[in-house]
Amino acid sequence: MSMSIPATRTRVGKYEIGKTIGEGSFAKVKYAKNVETGDSVAIKIINRDLVLRHKMVEQIKREISTMKLIMHPNVIKLFEVMASKTKIYIVLEYVDGGELFDKIAKRGRLKEDEARQYFHQLINAVDYCHSRGVYHRDLKPENLLLDSFGVLKVSDFGLSAFSQQVREDGLLHTACGTPNYVAPEVLTDNGYDGTSADVWSCGVILFVLMAGYLPFDEPNLMALYRKIHKADFACPSWFSSSAKKLIKRILDPNPLTRITISEILENDWFKKGYKPPHFEQGEDVNLDDVDAAFNDSEEHLVTERKEKPVSMNAFELISRSQSFNLENLFEKQMGQVKLETRFASKCPANEIMTKIEEAAKPLGFNVRKRDYKMKLQGDKTGRKGHVSVATEVFEVAPSVHMVELRKTGGDTLEFHNFYKSFSSGLKDIVWSSEANTEETRPQ
Repeated sequence: MSMSIPATRTRVGKYEIGKTIGEGSFAKVKYAKNVETGDSVAIKIINRDLVLRHKMVEQIKREISTMKLIMHPNVIKLFEVMASKTKIYIVLEYVDGGELFDKIAKRGRLKEDEARQYFHQLINAVDYCHSRGVYHRDLKPENLLLDSFGVLKVSDFGLSAFSQQVREDGLLHTACGTPNYVAPEVLTDNGYDGTSADVWSCGVILFVLMAGYLPFDEPNLMALYRKIHKADFACPSWFSSSAKKLIKRILDPNPLTRITISEILENDWFKKGYKPPHFEQGEDVNLDDVDAAFNDSEEHLVTERKEKPVSMNAFELISRSQSFNLENLFEKQMGQVKLETRFASKCPANEIMTKIEEAAKPLGFNVRKRDYKMKLQGDKTGRKGHVSVATEVFEVAPSVHMVELRKTGGDTLEFHNFYKSFSSGLKDIVWSSEANTEETRPQ
């Protein structure tokens, strides 16, 4: 069965929208290009009605306005805000070095000095945003990105108000990731101080960087909540005693006695090798676009324009050809797998779809199919309940298909564990130049 999915170019204002690079329960993030400058950006697309309905406009406008003014080396830059009749588009700095936690999946854990350098950058970002009245509220691995120079960039600062407030059922919905990183006072939902809640999440992140696993990790949600409320965890033997002391002060279940950022900055373990950040405050930043985006009048609204479809040509295939090799997809060290990956297959499209479904179901994943796209959603009751994967099949020649898989939600470390089992079930449909005959295919 042959099929063809032409890619459609969409234009919003001066941006040409590309593929989805992340999605959550309330927003999608797409890669885009500024057609005037050629610069790459990421665009977060949010349902406009959802925001306007929840009486959150003033808080969200204030937080987005503040984020536009922030120019910090460890915080993703927010360039501009646009709106159409149905959507709000938040144009952000595009960071292409992957997630920080890919490093842990690759190596198991980081050495203390390297973990401390990332922790310095994380605390710098959090401290700076707090000083401007913006709190993250949802710090987790997916929000910690690296640029091409290995500099840490925290994403979704000031935007987490969306993820937490636009849902009907209250403060913390586990769709905004895993509760493993969330402070106990946030879980009880009695109102909390954003400053100390962010500090707790930073402590969990530091623990994972140095240990390679979570301090609080239970398959049963109630057991997990109990452990978090009691701060019931143990540091591994390889942590230095001064690191253990600091983590115990951060993971204090009482927010009133928990260490503050100013105290962390004075801590001896933290101060080792610390370099204060060099940043410039934004000058003459115009906030008219923020007002216009949330305004009910239609004069400022951008139009979303579909442009002529482009088919995947030989040059695009060559540019992606590295991904086509069997070795690059299924390496011996499974930690090398990316959060997005592609492979070529000579199997018919319907056979590819069946194989993906057969590989996912025994791992406790529900499969939803539409045309030649699939969503794999982890079974809510299982430990992998938060992991979700999107797959799509493209025809690139009459007998060759390209399959794209990407993580769309959930914990990065859990995704890597899932992928080890999942990929072994797909080996016999993957085609590469080294393995394109029955004789040379690995037995």
